[in-house]
Amino acid sequence: MTQEELNALLNSDVSELPDEEELQEEKEEAKEELSSDFRIDQEVNWPPPPPTNEHKVVHQLDDVTRDSEVKATETFDKLEAINNAGMDIEDSVKVISGFFKSQKELLEKLHAQFPDFHTFGDKLEELKKAQSALDTIMDSSDIISNSSLEAMDIMQYQDIHRQKIERVINVMRALSRYMSSLFEGRIDDSKRVSSAVHIQGDKTENVVNDDDIEALIANFSK
Repeated sequence: MTQEELNALLNSDVSELPDEEELQEEKEEAKEELSSDFRIDQEVNWPPPPPTNEHKVVHQLDDVTRDSEVKATETFDKLEAINNAGMDIEDSVKVISGFFKSQKELLEKLHAQFPDFHTFGDKLEELKKAQSALDTIMDSSDIISNSSLEAMDIMQYQDIHRQKIERVINVMRALSRYMSSLFEGRIDDSKRVSSAVHIQGDKTENVVNDDDIEALIANFSK
């Protein structure tokens, strides 16, 4: 019932209220609609998939934890390799930067000693551009190293997820053992007499025939 219908019902005269028979009819219609929805849902989701390894819940969760652990380890290895490469680049850049510094000092002295010799001045300008490019490489290397370390920290979520899934598995296994113990019988299932799938009175066309009844009686007589 919508809010407008509720307001109209509250503001209406008592004589206009639905009687008990109308309310009963509405209840029956609602029950029929819910029953119809339930039947449709059963038709869509029934029967469930067979209990193969591809459908067993705990098997699937075990596969998830195992595969995610393997992939996480591989990801950590890649991130560590990136971080190590960034450190190697940083060490190499420091060596090149030291060489550039010594060359710059030499060119500045030569340029001061021979101001009319433009080659020294031109080489000094090229060295400044190369030093600027080297600084960019150094900054990028720092970003690579810092980002790889941050990614390693972010990947810690995988271990937390694994622990949560394992906790769910433990609860499910405990419930499975409890249910098995709860429904355990004194008679082994292989020694029990077979029962008919459909019997007279079931709402199905596949009712047992005479042969089924005779087979059932034969089982009881064993």
